[in-house]
Amino acid sequence: MGESKIVTSNQQGPHEKLEELVRRHLSSESQKPFSQHTLDAFAEAQAWLKDWQGPLIMDSCCGVGESTAVIAALYPEAKVIGVDKSALRTSKHERGYAVDQDNYLVLRADLNDFWRLAYQSGWKLQRHFLLYPNPWPKSMHVKRRWHGGASFADILKLGGTLTVRSNWPLYIEEFALALGIAGIQATPALYQADQSMTPFERKYWASGQQSWQLEVALP
Repeated sequence: MGESKIVTSNQQGPHEKLEELVRRHLSSESQKPFSQHTLDAFAEAQAWLKDWQGPLIMDSCCGVGESTAVIAALYPEAKVIGVDKSALRTSKHERGYAVDQDNYLVLRADLNDFWRLAYQSGWKLQRHFLLYPNPWPKSMHVKRRWHGGASFADILKLGGTLTVRSNWPLYIEEFALALGIAGIQATPALYQADQSMTPFERKYWASGQQSWQLEVALP
């Protein structure tokens, strides 16, 4: 029925350097120059928000933006911004997923830059969704996982109720450990629903895979 492969890794458990990485990133702030295309995307987001003072939600790693539209329908009182690094994916949104809603925006940007710009500009999120980010399952790529990289600190600074979902339970376990190192307790749990929110979620479920989730209110 489904053709999605199960995530495999040379890790047998949480990465041995996870705590070291998390503590390092929590104690410093990135000085990397911002990419121009992300500066442009953030300016578009700011112009779209104007003087909005209501609830603000981010759908990070939104892919084609199907989840962004779903979230916008679930929270009609909020403004929802979906961000993905892939121009190919975000360009597919208008052709296949756009609906008649005016409370969401889908953008192509580098989230490493976008989150930092958002925090520096004073954004405070009501909710933040990270649905099925690239797991980077090889041990050598742990720094590319959101909880193992410099941007983890910016995720925390943006606040709100954070929802992280993956079909690789170790990703969720590591994310929970990273939150614990930051003094935030979160418990991984199986996630089930009547309807999928993203094409990846639909594909995983069709191939018999389970979804794991963290949901936690950030300080």
